Amino acid sequence: MKLEKYSIRALLLAMIFSYGTSATAQTERTIAFEGVENGRDLGGLVMQNGKVIRTGLLVRSGNLSKATEADVTLLKERYHLTNVFDFRFEAEANAAPDRIIDGVSYTHLSTLPQKLVAGFASGRSDSAKVDTRDLGALLTKMAQAPKAQTMARQLYPAIVTDAQSQRYYGDFLRGVLRAEGGSLWHCSQGKDRAGWASALLLAALGASRDVIVEDFDLSNQSYAKQVEALSEKVRQQGGDDEAVAFIRAMVGVSRENFEKTLDLIDEKYGSLPDYVQNQLGFTKKEQKQLRKKYLTTHD
Repeated sequence: MKLEKYSIRALLLAMIFSYGTSATAQTERTIAFEGVENGRDLGGLVMQNGKVIRTGLLVRSGNLSKATEADVTLLKERYHLTNVFDFRFEAEANAAPDRIIDGVSYTHLSTLPQKLVAGFASGRSDSAKVDTRDLGALLTKMAQAPKAQTMARQLYPAIVTDAQSQRYYGDFLRGVLRAEGGSLWHCSQGKDRAGWASALLLAALGASRDVIVEDFDLSNQSYAKQVEALSEKVRQQGGDDEAVAFIRAMVGVSRENFEKTLDLIDEKYGSLPDYVQNQLGFTKKEQKQLRKKYLTTHD
């Protein structure tokens, strides 16, 4: 898979520096953090065997760099937080370090393929020239570039087929299995890499494809205002459907790209459960233990 260096640098800049703040759209699982974006509890989701994920133990979100005292209290008291899993690469995490919470274990697992991270690092001097305070302008400019559009479509396949990413997502699943209390996982905006972590965890818990896709797609509610605003700017500048799809993929998430990557997993590895077991190394025994720990018969 050939990756253009310019696209890598620009796309990763967009991933690292969030555009604006979250919209106020709510679901029954939304967590009303003050300083943390795109938070929600997996609790309440129904698995294929009819059992339900326990509430207050499994949380996905954006990074914790702006977590407030109220957020910390909420995480410790309502979500019983003991473990945080950070999927950002080193430069990304250093740019916006997580708030450290007493009694919580932090695990860094960079689930972007190393060639993407290296591509970003090799062009940092050029990237430094970009005014990251105006990511909207950067994204609308990139939206009509065919190379950037292609790169956006390639991102998810690159993640799920990368051996290091597979190993780290397996480590994540084992970390959640071993956690003494609640677990929270995030990347920068809590939508792409954290979204894949949620998908893989849900697959290990026995969720249907529909449940997995719907949870992934909910990030679009968190970033709906930003997507709408930038899409309108792209249209005004003559952008076509492909350009608007790029905005959706970078500011929100692309349901289409996600589902096509699930199809790729089916074609290449057999099924998502097969992928979890064979590529991530998360055994059937571990999956059984995970389900026993996090599933209940009560809503």
